[in-house]
Amino acid sequence: MKILVTGGAGYVGSHCVKLLRAGDHDVIIYDNLKQGHRQAVPDDVPLVRGDLLDRKTLADVFDNFRFDAVMHFAAMLNVNESVQFPRLYYENNVLGSLNLLGEMMTHQVRKLVFSSSCAVYGIPPRLPITEDMPKNPISPYGRTKWIVEMAMHDAAANHELGSIFLRYFNACGAAIDGSIGEDHDPEYHLIPVVLEVAQKKRSKIHIFGTDYPTPDGTNVRDYIHVDDLALAHLLALDHVQEGRAVAYNVGTGKGHSVREIIESARRVTGHSIPAEESPRREGDPPELYADPAKIKTELHWQPQITEIDAIVASAWNWHKKHPNGYDE
Repeated sequence: MKILVTGGAGYVGSHCVKLLRAGDHDVIIYDNLKQGHRQAVPDDVPLVRGDLLDRKTLADVFDNFRFDAVMHFAAMLNVNESVQFPRLYYENNVLGSLNLLGEMMTHQVRKLVFSSSCAVYGIPPRLPITEDMPKNPISPYGRTKWIVEMAMHDAAANHELGSIFLRYFNACGAAIDGSIGEDHDPEYHLIPVVLEVAQKKRSKIHIFGTDYPTPDGTNVRDYIHVDDLALAHLLALDHVQEGRAVAYNVGTGKGHSVREIIESARRVTGHSIPAEESPRREGDPPELYADPAKIKTELHWQPQITEIDAIVASAWNWHKKHPNGYDE
Protein backbone atom coordinates (compact mmCIF):
# COMPACT_ATOMS: atom_id res chain seq x y z
CA MET A 1 0.00 0.00 0.00
CA LYS A 2 0.99 3.62 -0.48
CA ILE A 3 0.69 5.26 2.92
CA LEU A 4 0.93 8.88 4.02
CA VAL A 5 2.49 9.11 7.49
CA THR A 6 1.97 12.49 9.13
CA GLY A 7 4.56 13.13 11.82
CA GLY A 8 6.64 10.29 10.38
CA ALA A 9 9.92 11.95 11.41
CA GLY A 10 8.85 11.99 15.05
CA TYR A 11 9.44 9.46 17.80
CA VAL A 12 6.62 6.93 17.35
CA GLY A 13 6.08 7.83 13.70
CA SER A 14 9.66 7.04 12.70
CA HIS A 15 9.51 3.62 14.37
CA CYS A 16 6.29 2.91 12.52
CA VAL A 17 7.84 4.00 9.20
CA LYS A 18 10.73 1.60 9.85
CA LEU A 19 8.30 -1.29 10.28
CA LEU A 20 6.19 -0.26 7.27
CA ARG A 21 9.28 -0.24 5.07
CA ALA A 22 10.28 -3.67 6.36
CA GLY A 23 6.85 -4.83 5.16
CA ASP A 24 7.47 -3.35 1.68
CA HIS A 25 4.86 -0.60 2.00
CA ASP A 26 5.35 2.56 -0.05
CA VAL A 27 5.63 5.44 2.44
CA ILE A 28 5.48 9.22 2.11
CA ILE A 29 6.21 11.29 5.24
CA TYR A 30 4.59 14.66 5.93
CA ASP A 31 6.27 16.45 8.84
CA ASN A 32 7.04 20.06 9.79
CA LEU A 33 10.21 18.89 11.62
CA LYS A 34 9.40 21.01 14.68
CA GLN A 35 9.48 17.89 16.83
CA GLY A 36 10.65 15.36 14.25
CA HIS A 37 14.13 14.81 12.84
CA ARG A 38 15.29 14.47 9.25
CA GLN A 39 17.92 11.98 10.44
CA ALA A 40 15.15 9.64 11.63
CA VAL A 41 13.83 9.31 8.07
CA PRO A 42 15.24 6.49 5.91
CA ASP A 43 17.10 7.70 2.83
CA ASP A 44 14.68 5.93 0.50
CA VAL A 45 11.53 7.47 2.02
CA PRO A 46 10.29 10.79 0.56
CA LEU A 47 9.82 13.55 3.14
CA VAL A 48 7.54 16.49 2.46
CA ARG A 49 8.23 19.27 4.92
CA GLY A 50 4.89 20.80 5.73
CA ASP A 51 2.43 21.63 8.47
CA LEU A 52 -1.14 20.34 8.67
CA LEU A 53 -2.21 23.96 9.13
CA ASP A 54 -0.70 24.71 5.69
CA ARG A 55 -3.66 23.63 3.61
CA LYS A 56 -2.04 24.35 0.24
CA THR A 57 1.02 22.17 0.87
CA LEU A 58 -1.18 19.45 2.31
CA ALA A 59 -3.49 19.57 -0.70
CA ASP A 60 -0.50 19.40 -3.06
CA VAL A 61 0.68 16.19 -1.39
CA PHE A 62 -2.70 14.57 -1.94
CA ASP A 63 -2.81 15.87 -5.52
CA ASN A 64 0.66 14.49 -6.31
CA PHE A 65 0.30 11.04 -4.73
CA ARG A 66 -2.51 8.53 -4.66
CA PHE A 67 -2.69 7.16 -1.13
CA ASP A 68 -4.38 3.98 0.02
CA ALA A 69 -4.27 4.93 3.69
CA VAL A 70 -3.06 7.51 6.20
CA MET A 71 -1.30 7.07 9.53
CA HIS A 72 -1.69 10.22 11.58
CA PHE A 73 0.93 10.95 14.26
CA ALA A 74 1.39 14.69 13.78
CA ALA A 75 0.43 16.52 16.98
CA MET A 76 1.76 18.46 19.91
CA LEU A 77 1.84 16.11 22.89
CA ASN A 78 3.23 17.66 26.05
CA VAL A 79 0.41 17.45 28.63
CA ASN A 80 1.84 20.11 30.92
CA GLU A 81 2.57 22.49 28.04
CA SER A 82 -1.03 22.07 26.86
CA VAL A 83 -2.23 23.38 30.23
CA GLN A 84 -0.12 26.51 29.71
CA PHE A 85 -0.94 27.02 26.02
CA PRO A 86 -4.32 25.44 25.31
CA ARG A 87 -5.06 27.50 22.18
CA LEU A 88 -1.84 26.30 20.57
CA TYR A 89 -2.88 22.69 21.15
CA TYR A 90 -6.40 23.13 19.81
CA GLU A 91 -5.07 24.83 16.68
CA ASN A 92 -2.40 22.23 15.96
CA ASN A 93 -4.07 19.04 17.07
CA VAL A 94 -7.71 19.69 16.22
CA LEU A 95 -7.63 22.08 13.27
CA GLY A 96 -4.66 20.27 11.73
CA SER A 97 -6.49 16.93 11.98
CA LEU A 98 -9.65 18.42 10.45
CA ASN A 99 -7.59 19.71 7.52
CA LEU A 100 -6.19 16.22 7.05
CA LEU A 101 -9.66 14.64 7.18
CA GLY A 102 -10.85 17.18 4.62
CA GLU A 103 -8.14 16.23 2.13
CA MET A 104 -8.78 12.55 2.70
CA MET A 105 -12.46 12.99 1.90
CA THR A 106 -11.72 15.15 -1.14
CA HIS A 107 -9.32 12.53 -2.52
CA GLN A 108 -11.41 9.53 -1.42
CA VAL A 109 -8.82 8.07 0.92
CA ARG A 110 -10.94 5.96 3.24
CA LYS A 111 -8.49 4.34 5.68
CA LEU A 112 -6.96 6.08 8.68
CA VAL A 113 -4.98 4.92 11.72
CA PHE A 114 -4.85 7.66 14.35
CA SER A 115 -2.37 8.10 17.18
CA SER A 116 -4.66 8.81 20.11
CA SER A 117 -3.93 8.65 23.84
CA CYS A 118 -5.05 7.24 27.16
CA ALA A 119 -5.32 10.92 28.16
CA VAL A 120 -8.88 10.84 26.79
CA TYR A 121 -9.95 8.93 29.94
CA GLY A 122 -8.71 11.48 32.46
CA ILE A 123 -8.87 9.96 35.94
CA PRO A 124 -10.56 6.59 35.37
CA PRO A 125 -13.25 5.29 37.76
CA ARG A 126 -11.43 1.95 38.04
CA LEU A 127 -8.38 0.08 36.80
CA PRO A 128 -7.37 -1.38 34.43
CA ILE A 129 -8.78 0.98 31.81
CA THR A 130 -11.12 -0.47 29.18
CA GLU A 131 -12.17 1.23 25.95
CA ASP A 132 -15.79 1.70 27.07
CA MET A 133 -14.95 3.78 30.14
CA PRO A 134 -16.15 7.43 30.31
CA LYS A 135 -14.03 9.97 28.45
CA ASN A 136 -13.22 12.80 30.88
CA PRO A 137 -9.86 14.24 29.81
CA ILE A 138 -8.36 16.62 32.37
CA SER A 139 -5.86 18.39 30.09
CA PRO A 140 -6.23 20.33 26.85
CA TYR A 141 -4.00 17.71 25.21
CA GLY A 142 -6.39 14.92 26.19
CA ARG A 143 -9.39 16.96 25.06
CA THR A 144 -7.84 17.55 21.63
CA LYS A 145 -7.39 13.80 21.15
CA TRP A 146 -10.99 13.12 22.18
CA ILE A 147 -12.34 15.81 19.84
CA VAL A 148 -10.45 14.32 16.90
CA GLU A 149 -11.76 10.85 17.76
CA MET A 150 -15.33 12.21 17.71
CA ALA A 151 -14.68 13.87 14.35
CA MET A 152 -13.55 10.50 12.99
CA HIS A 153 -16.72 8.86 14.29
CA ASP A 154 -18.76 11.47 12.42
CA ALA A 155 -16.67 11.00 9.28
CA ALA A 156 -17.33 7.26 9.45
CA ALA A 157 -21.08 7.89 9.56
CA ASN A 158 -21.21 10.56 6.88
CA HIS A 159 -18.23 9.96 4.58
CA GLU A 160 -17.61 6.22 4.92
CA LEU A 161 -14.20 6.82 6.46
CA GLY A 162 -12.72 3.79 8.15
CA SER A 163 -10.58 4.63 11.16
CA ILE A 164 -8.85 2.96 14.06
CA PHE A 165 -7.60 5.10 16.91
CA LEU A 166 -4.96 3.62 19.14
CA ARG A 167 -5.14 5.01 22.67
CA TYR A 168 -1.68 4.28 23.81
CA PHE A 169 -0.18 4.69 27.17
CA ASN A 170 3.43 5.78 27.85
CA ALA A 171 5.50 5.24 24.71
CA CYS A 172 9.08 4.46 25.63
CA GLY A 173 12.29 2.72 24.61
CA ALA A 174 14.08 2.76 21.26
CA ALA A 175 14.63 0.52 18.27
CA ILE A 176 16.46 -2.59 19.44
CA ASP A 177 19.20 -2.08 16.84
CA GLY A 178 19.83 1.43 18.22
CA SER A 179 19.20 3.09 14.86
CA ILE A 180 16.40 5.44 15.98
CA GLY A 181 15.15 6.60 19.35
CA GLU A 182 13.58 9.38 21.37
CA ASP A 183 14.91 12.93 21.05
CA HIS A 184 12.82 15.89 22.22
CA ASP A 185 14.01 19.42 22.96
CA PRO A 186 13.30 19.98 25.75
CA GLU A 187 12.87 16.40 26.90
CA TYR A 188 9.82 15.74 29.08
CA HIS A 189 9.24 11.97 29.08
CA LEU A 190 10.35 10.23 32.24
CA ILE A 191 12.72 7.53 30.96
CA PRO A 192 14.89 9.78 28.74
CA VAL A 193 14.93 12.47 31.44
CA VAL A 194 16.19 9.93 33.98
CA LEU A 195 18.81 8.77 31.49
CA GLU A 196 19.94 12.37 31.00
CA VAL A 197 20.92 12.33 34.67
CA ALA A 198 23.00 9.19 34.02
CA GLN A 199 24.61 11.05 31.09
CA LYS A 200 25.45 14.01 33.40
CA LYS A 201 23.21 16.32 31.37
CA ARG A 202 21.10 16.91 34.49
CA SER A 203 22.23 16.92 38.09
CA LYS A 204 19.14 15.08 39.37
CA ILE A 205 15.68 13.84 38.54
CA HIS A 206 12.66 15.60 40.03
CA ILE A 207 9.90 13.34 41.31
CA PHE A 208 6.73 15.38 40.83
CA GLY A 209 4.41 14.26 43.59
CA THR A 210 5.06 11.69 46.32
CA ASP A 211 1.62 11.75 47.98
CA TYR A 212 -0.44 10.01 45.30
CA PRO A 213 -2.71 7.14 46.43
CA THR A 214 -0.32 4.56 44.97
CA PRO A 215 1.90 1.93 46.65
CA ASP A 216 4.97 4.21 46.86
CA GLY A 217 3.25 7.61 46.59
CA THR A 218 4.45 8.37 43.05
CA ASN A 219 2.26 8.18 39.99
CA VAL A 220 1.98 4.95 38.04
CA ARG A 221 1.95 4.52 34.26
CA ASP A 222 1.78 1.71 31.73
CA TYR A 223 5.06 1.79 29.75
CA ILE A 224 4.71 0.38 26.24
CA HIS A 225 7.76 -0.14 24.04
CA VAL A 226 7.76 1.93 20.87
CA ASP A 227 8.38 -1.11 18.65
CA ASP A 228 5.27 -2.77 20.10
CA LEU A 229 3.35 0.42 19.36
CA ALA A 230 4.58 0.33 15.77
CA LEU A 231 3.39 -3.26 15.45
CA ALA A 232 -0.05 -2.23 16.72
CA HIS A 233 -0.26 0.41 13.98
CA LEU A 234 0.71 -2.10 11.31
CA LEU A 235 -1.94 -4.56 12.47
CA ALA A 236 -4.52 -1.79 12.71
CA LEU A 237 -3.84 -0.87 9.09
CA ASP A 238 -4.90 -4.37 8.04
CA HIS A 239 -8.12 -4.20 10.06
CA VAL A 240 -9.53 -0.78 9.10
CA GLN A 241 -13.02 -1.10 7.66
CA GLU A 242 -14.72 1.70 5.74
CA GLY A 243 -17.63 3.23 7.64
CA ARG A 244 -16.37 2.07 11.04
CA ALA A 245 -14.45 3.95 13.74
CA VAL A 246 -12.93 1.69 16.39
CA ALA A 247 -10.75 2.43 19.43
CA TYR A 248 -8.14 0.19 21.02
CA ASN A 249 -6.03 0.60 24.13
CA VAL A 250 -2.35 -0.17 23.54
CA GLY A 251 -0.56 -1.02 26.76
CA THR A 252 0.99 -3.89 28.65
CA GLY A 253 -1.71 -4.07 31.30
CA LYS A 254 0.83 -3.40 34.04
CA GLY A 255 1.83 -0.14 35.72
CA HIS A 256 5.21 1.04 37.00
CA SER A 257 5.73 3.93 39.40
CA VAL A 258 8.15 6.81 38.96
CA ARG A 259 10.35 5.36 41.68
CA GLU A 260 10.38 1.98 39.92
CA ILE A 261 11.53 3.61 36.68
CA ILE A 262 14.35 5.41 38.49
CA GLU A 263 15.45 2.17 40.16
CA SER A 264 15.40 0.39 36.79
CA ALA A 265 17.57 3.11 35.26
CA ARG A 266 20.02 2.77 38.14
CA ARG A 267 20.28 -0.97 37.51
CA VAL A 268 20.65 -0.62 33.74
CA THR A 269 23.13 2.27 33.67
CA GLY A 270 25.09 1.62 36.85
CA HIS A 271 24.72 5.29 37.80
CA SER A 272 23.37 6.52 41.14
CA ILE A 273 20.85 8.98 39.55
CA PRO A 274 20.12 11.44 42.39
CA ALA A 275 16.42 12.24 42.86
CA GLU A 276 14.62 15.16 44.50
CA GLU A 277 10.99 15.16 45.59
CA SER A 278 8.92 18.04 44.16
CA PRO A 279 5.24 19.08 44.23
CA ARG A 280 2.67 17.50 41.94
CA ARG A 281 2.17 18.87 38.43
CA GLU A 282 -1.25 19.95 37.22
CA GLY A 283 -3.00 17.45 34.94
CA ASP A 284 -1.24 14.29 36.18
CA PRO A 285 -3.65 11.44 37.12
CA PRO A 286 -2.37 9.20 39.94
CA GLU A 287 -2.50 5.90 38.07
CA LEU A 288 -3.10 4.77 34.48
CA TYR A 289 -2.71 1.32 33.02
CA ALA A 290 -4.53 -0.48 30.24
CA ASP A 291 -6.67 -3.50 29.80
CA PRO A 292 -5.31 -4.55 26.37
CA ALA A 293 -7.66 -7.52 25.96
CA LYS A 294 -9.58 -5.99 23.04
CA ILE A 295 -6.57 -5.36 20.80
CA LYS A 296 -5.09 -8.74 21.67
CA THR A 297 -8.33 -10.52 20.76
CA GLU A 298 -9.40 -8.54 17.68
CA LEU A 299 -6.06 -7.54 16.12
CA HIS A 300 -4.02 -10.46 17.50
CA TRP A 301 -1.48 -8.02 18.90
CA GLN A 302 0.90 -9.14 21.60
CA PRO A 303 3.63 -6.90 23.13
CA GLN A 304 7.10 -8.40 22.81
CA ILE A 305 9.14 -6.16 25.14
CA THR A 306 7.41 -5.89 28.50
CA GLU A 307 10.12 -6.14 31.17
CA ILE A 308 10.89 -2.63 32.37
CA ASP A 309 14.66 -3.19 32.50
CA ALA A 310 14.62 -4.35 28.86
CA ILE A 311 12.66 -1.25 27.86
CA VAL A 312 15.03 1.08 29.72
CA ALA A 313 18.04 -0.80 28.31
CA SER A 314 16.85 -0.20 24.73
CA ALA A 315 16.55 3.52 25.45
CA TRP A 316 19.96 3.57 27.14
CA ASN A 317 21.50 1.85 24.11
CA TRP A 318 20.15 4.63 21.87
CA HIS A 319 21.31 7.43 24.17
CA LYS A 320 24.80 5.96 24.50
CA LYS A 321 25.12 5.73 20.71
CA HIS A 322 23.64 9.21 20.24
CA PRO A 323 24.72 11.28 23.28
CA ASN A 324 23.54 14.47 21.60
CA GLY A 325 20.47 12.95 20.00
CA TYR A 326 20.01 13.37 16.27
CA ASP A 327 21.91 16.67 16.22
CA GLU A 328 25.39 15.19 16.44
